[in-house]
Amino acid sequence: METILYNIIAVISRIHSYILTLNDQNANSFTDKELHFIIFGIVGICLILALHPLFLWLARKNHTMVISFLYVFTVVLVITFAIEIGQGVTGTGAMEFDDVVYGIGGFLLFFLIFLIIRGIIHLIIRLIRKRERKPRRRRDTEYF
Repeated sequence: METILYNIIAVISRIHSYILTLNDQNANSFTDKELHFIIFGIVGICLILALHPLFLWLARKNHTMVISFLYVFTVVLVITFAIEIGQGVTGTGAMEFDDVVYGIGGFLLFFLIFLIIRGIIHLIIRLIRKRERKPRRRRDTEYF
């Protein structure tokens, strides 16, 4: 786990250094905070431009559960990594990648169980509505 995090940090550090070099070469006077402001603003807008059409399409197709899943999955992923990083930094536990895998696996399994239960409930509701819509024949007209 530590190796993976250190590799991620190394990549981010290289990108950070590259951006600082571009900033210095172009005689810009952006501070580190201003660069964070600009870069994360740009990254955020790029993510919006990439994901918004997908979410619109999913909403039009009545797949709002997929949108909810993507949001919650992202939050679970961030929280799981934050807990593991916190354990590594504070020494309150062992920072292990397996903990991340098992945590996310637990969410995925519970979500699958939720989807099965939800599907059964929707099926029952659909069957009840279908049965209510069936016109009943009147007994007094059956002989004609």
